[in-house]
Amino acid sequence: MQIAVIGAGDCTAEEYAGARKIGELIAGEGGILVCGGLAGVMEAACRGAQEKGGVTVGILPGTAGGNRYLGIAIRTGLGHARNAIVVQSADAVIAVGGGHGTLSEIAIALKAGVPVFGLRSWDIGGVVRCTGPEEAVAGAVAAARSYGSRVRSDDRGPL
Repeated sequence: MQIAVIGAGDCTAEEYAGARKIGELIAGEGGILVCGGLAGVMEAACRGAQEKGGVTVGILPGTAGGNRYLGIAIRTGLGHARNAIVVQSADAVIAVGGGHGTLSEIAIALKAGVPVFGLRSWDIGGVVRCTGPEEAVAGAVAAARSYGSRVRSDDRGPL
């Protein structure tokens, strides 16, 4: 099960704390955390996951860098186009806060049929609004288990 955590590279302390807790909870469920690999929400989620022994994957926009809590760094050189890879690599998405980059990832996910859960994020149709990290992760895990099994059984082969 792969869950993407998306959000701004420059976030509030509240968003950072929420994303960190989300990372911890994903790791506790045995999920793989996928993100854009940079600072802010992405770093916080990776930090939480790594502190609980989880696996973290960063799909980086450039050919260098990444936050220090990444277990696996995939350097794409694609800039914002890497957002599609982040979302397509996930069985569910959790958006924490976020700006226009986050909005683009949400749009890609919704278009692709990947379930999206939002914590203090964009209030748009298709995004399940959550009141806390626990609710977001519980929803994402349940959706990922359902969505992931459908994706893996179709003609595109395993993820």
